[in-house]
Amino acid sequence: MTDAPEFYFNIATHEVEEGKTSSWANRMGPYATREEAANALDLAARRSEAWDEEDERKEREDT
Repeated sequence: MTDAPEFYFNIATHEVEEGKTSSWANRMGPYATREEAANALDLAARRSEAWDEEDERKEREDT
């Protein structure tokens, strides 16, 4: 059995890395593909926005 490669987005260099080559403090991931890792910041922004919208919806329901 071979292990599938893992890809990470380095927030310091804005580069995709295969494997854990940089400090954990600078890595986002793991991602299954190089393309997913390259889109890490966009994905994080979309998730954050969705969570903010969910929080706002819950706050409105509580009032």
